[in-house]
Amino acid sequence: MLQNRTFLITNGRIVTWADPNEIIENGGILVEDGRIAKIGSSAELIAAHPDLEQLDTGNQLVMPGNICAHTHFYGAFARGMGIPGPPPKDFPDILERLWWRLDRALLDLDTEYSALVCLVDAIKHGTTTLVDHHASPSALNNSLDMIADAVEMAGVRAALCYEVTDRNGPEEAIAGIGENVRFLYSLKERESELLAGTFGLHASLSLSDETLANCVAAAADLDTGFHIHVAEHEADEYDSLHKYGQRVAPRLAEAGILGPKSIVAHAVHVDAVEKNILRETGTWVTHQPRSNMNNAVGAADIEGMLRLGIPVCLGNDGFSNNMWAEWKMAYLMHKQVHRDPRRANGMDIVQMAIHNNAALADMFWPGKQIGRLVGGAAADIIFVDYHATTPLSAGNLPWHIIFGFESSLVTSTMVAGKLLMHNRELLTLDEAEITERSRQLAAEVWQRYEKLS
Repeated sequence: MLQNRTFLITNGRIVTWADPNEIIENGGILVEDGRIAKIGSSAELIAAHPDLEQLDTGNQLVMPGNICAHTHFYGAFARGMGIPGPPPKDFPDILERLWWRLDRALLDLDTEYSALVCLVDAIKHGTTTLVDHHASPSALNNSLDMIADAVEMAGVRAALCYEVTDRNGPEEAIAGIGENVRFLYSLKERESELLAGTFGLHASLSLSDETLANCVAAAADLDTGFHIHVAEHEADEYDSLHKYGQRVAPRLAEAGILGPKSIVAHAVHVDAVEKNILRETGTWVTHQPRSNMNNAVGAADIEGMLRLGIPVCLGNDGFSNNMWAEWKMAYLMHKQVHRDPRRANGMDIVQMAIHNNAALADMFWPGKQIGRLVGGAAADIIFVDYHATTPLSAGNLPWHIIFGFESSLVTSTMVAGKLLMHNRELLTLDEAEITERSRQLAAEVWQRYEKLS
C-alpha cells in the first residue's frame, strides 16, 4: 500500500479546517513527499495524474489528524489499578497516593511500553500529534529517548519533555534538568521530522525558586519554552501564597518561565490578574475537561480566557487519545457547571481543538501547517466513515462531531504521507504484542507501586 511517495487520495469529502472551513465534495488530494501538493476535485486530479497510485476513500470524510496539546504517556499503566486505603479525598491526595508513587514504580521498559500503548490508541483514534509530559524518577536518564524511539516506530508526531520537580530531592531535580537539556540537544542529531521538545516542569508547588532559576539558566541557549501545570487545584495557589507571597502566575512570570513558547496546563484556579499575565506573556494554556471532572478540581474559565485572546488549547491529560471525547466533555461540562446551555459554544471548542491546537503545533513544527488540509501542509490525514443522517456543512460540522462522531469511525490514519493505519488495520505497530507485553509489565509496576504505598 502506497509504495510511492507521490499518490492521490480520491473520492473524499475533504474537511480543510482552513479559515474559513470548507468541505470539498468529491474531492481529491495530491500528496508529494509527505506534503499536500494540491487539493481539488477528484476527477480533475485523476485526469491530470492518471498513472499515480490512488487511495480511494469511498466517500469518507477526509480530515486533518487530531492534535492533543497536553498528555501523559506514562499514566497508561494506571488503568484499572486500585489505590490502597480509603478513596482519595481531593486532588492533592490523588497526587500523593497515585501519581507520585506510580511514576516512581516505572522502569525503562515500562516507559517504552506505556508510550507504545498510548501511541496505538492515538493512531486508532486519529490523533497524529501529541505534546507529552513525562515522569519516571526511577528510570530518569535517557527516558525521553525511550519515548522518542517509540514515537518514531509508531510514525506519529510528538513533542516531549521531562518533568522537573523537587519532591524527590535536589539530586533528582538536577537530573531532570539534565534530561531535558540532553534530549533537546539530541533532537539536532536525530533530525526527525516527527519529534520536537520543550522543557518540562511539574508545578509551582513542587518547585523551589532555586530550581526554577536553574531551569531558566539551563534553557537559556536552547530556544525553548517550558511545559508546566498551573493552578490545577487551589493547593497550587495556596502553596505559592504561603511560601512566596504571591499567586502562581506572577511567580512564574518573574522567574522567566512564562512566554510565547511556554505551555501551562489546566489554569483552573487562576484569577483575573493571572489571566492578564498569561495574555501579556503570550503563554499557551491547555484545557483537559475529562481529567478536571475526574479529579473534581473545577472548571477553567475557558471562555473568559479566549475572549482575552489567550491561546487556549485542548489536551487530554493522559486519558484516551480520542480527542472527540474531549470535545464533547468541554462542550457539556461548562453548560453543567454554569447551568447555562449557552456556555461553551461549539465554535469555542473548534477554536481550542482546531485552530489553537494547530497554532501550537506550528510552534513545534514550523512550516508544516499541521491541523489543516491546504496546499503545502504536512499530509497528516485521517479518514472518517461518517455519513450524516442530517444535512452536513462546514458551518454545522462542530455539532456533528460533538453529537455524532465516535472514535470507531476512524478507518485510516496518515502522518507525513505515510499510512499508520488503513481500513482499521495498524501498519506500524503490533497491537497484540504491545498489549500482551504491557499487561505483563503493568502487573509488575502495580506490585512495585503497592510496596511504595
